[in-house]
Amino acid sequence: MPVTVNGVEITDAAIHAEMQHHPAPSREIAEHSATLALVAKELLLQEAARLDIADADEDARIAALIERELQTPEPNEENCRRFFTANRQRFRDGDLFEVSHILCAAPPNDAGARAEARARAESAIARLDGPGGNFAELAAQLSDCPSKRAGGSLGQIGLAQTVPEFEQALFAMREGETSRQPVESRFGFHVIQLHRRTEGRPLDYDRVRDRIARYLCEQEQRQAISRYLSLLISRADIGGIDLLGVGEG
Repeated sequence: MPVTVNGVEITDAAIHAEMQHHPAPSREIAEHSATLALVAKELLLQEAARLDIADADEDARIAALIERELQTPEPNEENCRRFFTANRQRFRDGDLFEVSHILCAAPPNDAGARAEARARAESAIARLDGPGGNFAELAAQLSDCPSKRAGGSLGQIGLAQTVPEFEQALFAMREGETSRQPVESRFGFHVIQLHRRTEGRPLDYDRVRDRIARYLCEQEQRQAISRYLSLLISRADIGGIDLLGVGEG
């Protein structure tokens, strides 16, 4: 059964071409991830066309659609202080982390590319769980970060040297642990391995308020894009794929 989005067929050739961006433990998982990414992209392009958003470049049309349709409020002082109080352990001066990562990159406003990047990161985690899974070797193969040349190693990093989502994941991890789920940031999706951690001194709220506000704003933007894509899916006639699992057969 062909995969269709409101009557527009996503061809086998397009899916197979997309699969090169979705390394996975099996061909079936790679094919499903590639198809999901193409379905999301087609939905967004169709909505852009419906709203008369025109541009020669598909990614530019999608970005214009997201900018037009999604408005995210700036976080207020109450929300920032609440986040600070609930996450005091994250805000210290001099914390050092010895860490490696695999980055599956995607632009922040490209929902299709982000679905594809998430699938790639999930595939990497699955491969690490498999026999002979080696983080450094997989980073060298899959990561979109220049650190791939060092097996994904970022060396020792401190606070404010990476994005807040990355920091939040580090604080929740134990030494020697690898993230069990992809960590999303504006750069894409990360698979993180924490080697060692050295704690520093607590910071006052005023010194971290702007960083908290940026993090909360970016988090709300990502959630808004996810909700928007879910809305488009609910309105669409999509055939030939199980959006909750692998293949309808």
